[in-house]
Amino acid sequence: MDAYVNTEVQDGIGSIEFFHPQSNSLPGIILEQLASSITDAGKNVEIKVLILKSGGDRAFCAGASFNELLAVENEVQGKEFFSGFAKVINASRKCPKFIIGRVQGKAVGGGVGMASATDYCFATKYASVKLSELAIGIGPFVVGPPIERKIGMAAFGNLTINATEWHSAEWAREKGLYSELYNSSYEMDVAIQTLAEKLAASNPDSMQALKKVMWDGTEHWDELLLKRAAMSGKRVLSDFTRNTLMNLKKK
Repeated sequence: MDAYVNTEVQDGIGSIEFFHPQSNSLPGIILEQLASSITDAGKNVEIKVLILKSGGDRAFCAGASFNELLAVENEVQGKEFFSGFAKVINASRKCPKFIIGRVQGKAVGGGVGMASATDYCFATKYASVKLSELAIGIGPFVVGPPIERKIGMAAFGNLTINATEWHSAEWAREKGLYSELYNSSYEMDVAIQTLAEKLAASNPDSMQALKKVMWDGTEHWDELLLKRAAMSGKRVLSDFTRNTLMNLKKK
């Protein structure tokens, strides 16, 4: 299947689904479409609550596309690519609708960042997490703020420093990344639909006000995340990162 970002609306519930054949990795075009779709959904009066999910029944998101990382030729291009993650995170926090996350499988790097940028996140027991950026010579600079906000600096430090190890879905739930955990996607989807229907019938004005309160103190992220994107964009050009990515692609 080809990569896509699709939006559907039914009974006040909006669903944004992204897919990429390489374990739902995130090339620039997908990031751009995701940010635009979230922003548009926030403006759509027919949508009362939003669900963010990925296609397939395995990985939720493999993070940044290795091919696009290797294609970066200068710091300007590097900042532009990582700004895609900044745009998705900022679109999510500024969206006036509550965003429910659906994480059916493993989440790496930017995938963890996307899950942390939702307002209430469901996951299955298979949804382990890893921040692998340091292992390839970069660092989770852009996705750091929303993850820190959700799980705290200590847990974020554990994920960041132990960059080659998976942390279980139960660990992620205990730290606050996931709100609820289920044994199967079916059970998770039933719970998501139940909550989404309740929220779709709730007072939109109250939900919008609550979301603004919940994200208080993040108003500077438009500027902060772009600075972080420049940090990543510079480091992706290093010989260490280039060589590591090439070796990983050969496996």
